[in-house]
Amino acid sequence: MEDVNGTEVILEIPRYPRGATVFAAVCCVIFIIIGLLGNFLTILALCRSVKLRNATTAFVISLCTTDFLFCAINLPLTASRYIHQAWLLGETMCSLFPFFFYGNVGASLLSMTMITINRLILINHYNLYDRIYKKRYVALMIAFSWIFSFSMLTPTLARAWGEFGLNDETFSCTILRRNGHSPKKFLFIIGFLVPCVVIIVSYSCIFYKVRHSRRNIEAHSPTSQTTPSTITRQNTQRNDEIRLTRMMLIIFCSFILCFLPLMVVNVFDSRIRYPTIHVLASVLAWMSSCINPFIYAVMNRHYRQAYYRLLCSKVRHHTPSTGSSLNRSQNSCLAGASKTVVSEIFVFPTKVKPERNDKEENAV
Repeated sequence: MEDVNGTEVILEIPRYPRGATVFAAVCCVIFIIIGLLGNFLTILALCRSVKLRNATTAFVISLCTTDFLFCAINLPLTASRYIHQAWLLGETMCSLFPFFFYGNVGASLLSMTMITINRLILINHYNLYDRIYKKRYVALMIAFSWIFSFSMLTPTLARAWGEFGLNDETFSCTILRRNGHSPKKFLFIIGFLVPCVVIIVSYSCIFYKVRHSRRNIEAHSPTSQTTPSTITRQNTQRNDEIRLTRMMLIIFCSFILCFLPLMVVNVFDSRIRYPTIHVLASVLAWMSSCINPFIYAVMNRHYRQAYYRLLCSKVRHHTPSTGSSLNRSQNSCLAGASKTVVSEIFVFPTKVKPERNDKEENAV
């Protein structure tokens, strides 16, 4: 259009449809509530559970902590950005927001990688497990996952390799080019692609080891001595393999579903020709902070027992007449609770040497 002086005036139209930004803001609020509650309960339940104090649980707590901080810090600021369709918190916060955003995601991914390697050592290199997963080494591993994730972003924060700043087209604080250089591809390869490959390869090795061990057991079991108990054990092993496969698929599919679309959209549609797709991809990435407690906790009976002990302890103390029945119920539920959340999610077959089973349950 033209003004009274005949000068052409270009009206700025927001790149993102208002419906898409409102949808994103609503999703942020939902994820904040679910993520804070779910991750906080998981952390508290695991810290209070004596039976689940082990290396695997420590990595799961680290994972829940990253998701809790993401919901507490990043998602509220993201909701504000989409509601106002602008960044209103100043330049300093605009630099710190992507630093904590990408650093938190990196720490979360590395925590998942640590859990995967923990499973790999236990199944494929069992003799090394007790030597590797001592308390001080586990603490160093967790510290490394956090320090490494944020240290990769330090050059960008110092404006030595790219910079954190506001992208006016998307009203988002993100990684920008500086002097023609950007660390985005490097961060994608080191921070996302490499851990993802490690996770896939590790679980593939675990799955192969499980199948190979089961075939060896079946090959050395004389068919003439087959008993009902043997058949039951073999059926249980087959069911365990199905559960193992299903849970692996759930974990990998949920992880890829949450993060990969955002990575792909940012690479192949950098000019944001399809803004609604960018919003949907971002929503999926945010959802990762909420689904992990369900995958690692709700689908495992030992974690459900930890939740029960956490949430129902006050009820037990305040109802003396029913306290004995509640205690009997808890004791019956906890009779076989000797494995952690991940060892239950990825159920392992019965080993050839029975004494190894006892040691494994105590070590995991």
